[in-house]
Formats: sequence, C-alpha cells, structure tokens
Amino acid sequence: MVGLGLVVAEFNRSVTEQMESAARDAAADADADVVETVHVPGAYDAPLAADRLARRDEVDAVAVVGAIVTGDTDHDQVIANAAAQKLTDVSLDRDTPVTYGVLGPGMSGAEARERVDKGADAVEGAIALVEEL
Repeated sequence: MVGLGLVVAEFNRSVTEQMESAARDAAADADADVVETVHVPGAYDAPLAADRLARRDEVDAVAVVGAIVTGDTDHDQVIANAAAQKLTDVSLDRDTPVTYGVLGPGMSGAEARERVDKGADAVEGAIALVEEL
C-alpha cells in the first residue's frame, strides 16, 4: 500500500476544501493510505510541510493541493513560481515524489472552482510515480 502525505493550502478554502475531498477519494479508490494531512495557510507555505512529510518513513509520496487566484498584481505568479520551484527541490532533495496540485496562477475563483478535480490528479500522479520508481 502506498503511504501518502497530503498538504492542503487553506487560502481560497472554498476551493481547496473540495480539492482535499477529491484527493482523499482518489487515495481511497487506489487503496492508498493518507498517513497524514497538514493544513498550511497558503500554497507558498507548502514546501516546508511537504519536506517534513517526505522525511517520514511511512510516506512514499506527498501530494500538495492549493489554489492561487489572480488579483490586481503579479502576486499570484510570484507565489506559484516560488512554490513550484521549492516543491521540486523537496522532491529531489528527499528522493520522494511531490506532486503539484496547485491551481493557478492566472485564473479566477470561478475557474478554480471548476478544476477541483485536480486534487485527485495530484494523488493519482503521486501514486503512479511511487509505482513507477
């Protein structure tokens, strides 16, 4: 059985709550065990939580879900780029798959709500990587 760590960003909770539910359903459908879930304030905060989970022996992969919606500035792009790069670093440094199920940047809240199934995609990708590697 694949052991998963799940990191869920709280910012845009109306979206990420549904993403978390989709992620949990995907794990159950694949007979994977969500060993621990860590809720963080936002996607920018996910790398530290992912790193802590990736250090655990019972965690084979970490799936990260979040939603970064656009605003009046380029802040969404800055946050998304930083989070993606640092999550990649965690994956390589810990030799543990870390999948990026973070919506955005450049989308509205309505567009994000239409894509909550990406939470399931993050879990399915994590499981596939564990099985392949």
